[in-house]
Amino acid sequence: MRGLLTIRTFGALLVCASAVVAAAPAAAQGSYSPYAESPAAALARYVRTLASDPKDFGALIGAGKSALELGDNQAAAGFFARADEVNPRSPMPQAGMGAVSVATGEPKAALPYFTRAQQLGAPVAMWGVDRGLAYDLLGRQREAQADYRAALAGPDSEEARRRLALSLAISGNKVEALEALAPLAAKRDASTNRVRAFVLALTGDSNGAMVSIDAAMPGSWARVAPFLQKLPGLQPGQKAAAVNLGIFPDAGNTAYAYSEPVQNYAAPPVAAARIATDRLTGIDQLLTPATPSQAAQAPSWQNSPAPVRVAYNAPVARPAPAARSASGSSPAKIWLQLASGPNAEALPSQFKRIKTHNPDLMDGIEGYVAKGSDRSRLVIGPFRGTSDAEIFAEDLASVGVNAFRWTNSDSDQIVPLGTE
Repeated sequence: MRGLLTIRTFGALLVCASAVVAAAPAAAQGSYSPYAESPAAALARYVRTLASDPKDFGALIGAGKSALELGDNQAAAGFFARADEVNPRSPMPQAGMGAVSVATGEPKAALPYFTRAQQLGAPVAMWGVDRGLAYDLLGRQREAQADYRAALAGPDSEEARRRLALSLAISGNKVEALEALAPLAAKRDASTNRVRAFVLALTGDSNGAMVSIDAAMPGSWARVAPFLQKLPGLQPGQKAAAVNLGIFPDAGNTAYAYSEPVQNYAAPPVAAARIATDRLTGIDQLLTPATPSQAAQAPSWQNSPAPVRVAYNAPVARPAPAARSASGSSPAKIWLQLASGPNAEALPSQFKRIKTHNPDLMDGIEGYVAKGSDRSRLVIGPFRGTSDAEIFAEDLASVGVNAFRWTNSDSDQIVPLGTE
């Protein structure tokens, strides 16, 4: 999984060739003081809460936001999905799932989540910074800028201002973009010179961009010059993807403008988060033992390497094709739920992403949609029994895919994905 790094961390990426900012979801944005809690510490704290109270809504939302900032989109999606199960009338899980879709570069899938969040009463100021990025990725800069301006009155005002400046620059409004940055410059915000460099590069001022980059990181211009010099020639949506997500087009294919560094700091809380998520879903044997105390022992993993994916070779029971009655309802069977929400149209793209990222594990696995009165579930299966389902859930967890066991009722309509 590609780690998402905020503009605040761009200085570290400048040390590497072809570095680029990759913005974290705004739900976790904001200026940090030297004494502010880190995302890793926050996630570990939420995990400890969830170990004792799996339905703590505030902890689920907080864990989702923290996982987003750490770049673990799958874990974040799992937390937000569980939060939505606990309180389906709250707009916060919907806004969170929208942010996850934006962070993974799927703006079309994100928009229905934001629409639902708005229907549930959330003001644009709360999530506009994320929907704005979705619009930017779609090349709809005018709508993006309207959302960013609305978000200036919300909790993510500083990130909204950064993204507004970048969006204005994508539109060619250099003067307005620099004016948008002025309040941050007046506060001596550490990110200003780096964002300014992007603004200038996007508007064709390579010399000005060089000055800003050297002011932020002396001597770093040569490393990032090839990337910045190509920005003006991209399409608007490509520009937004490049400066916000680190996705850079290369001969018609997607390439990344940086190599993801190993982020050892993320391994302890993310591993703990997965333990907690699995505890929420009844998968208690992900680790041996998988106990609440391990979630509180994150410091002992301080020097552990980040998890790596391995080819899936273990022979385990695979789900069998689902049988459906003529009425469309299904007899009670055991499934694994991968995602859920009121927007069934977002489920195919989520399943495609999971299969694309894990081709060996997901080979031959088909997705199904279980339709409920207020939500649709993305499920795989059915499984012969609880043991088979838990074994496969553990394999999914090993590659960062959160799944939990779900048994349908006779009234649930379960149809193959894409036929719903």
